[in-house]
Amino acid sequence: MAKILITEDEDSLRRFVARALQLDGHETAEAGDGAEGLARLSEEPFDLLLSDIRMPVMDGIALVHEASAAYPQMKILLMTGYAEQRERANDLAAKVIDVVPKPFTLPDIRRAVAEALAA
Repeated sequence: MAKILITEDEDSLRRFVARALQLDGHETAEAGDGAEGLARLSEEPFDLLLSDIRMPVMDGIALVHEASAAYPQMKILLMTGYAEQRERANDLAAKVIDVVPKPFTLPDIRRAVAEALAA
């Protein structure tokens, strides 16, 4: 299974997603914002970065630019509840597999991660 870094500033959602992915056998790590996520990426390798777009300190867009440059083999999946943020991610098509709209269900996020890992 995959090693996934979940970068999300909302604690309850981050834990929900982590538990869901662990049910599928994935190993997860968590970060509360983009800067913390970037620091975690430098500590150990990950197969997938699953990140919110709108976060304090460093948003998901900035994180994608930094992470994809430093770890080009890592797959990246974004999530957002804001339509305008989803549009901001359009210029990242070469770096991001998909953008998952919030709110999502447990099956939605599990399926999106499975598809991203298979891509």
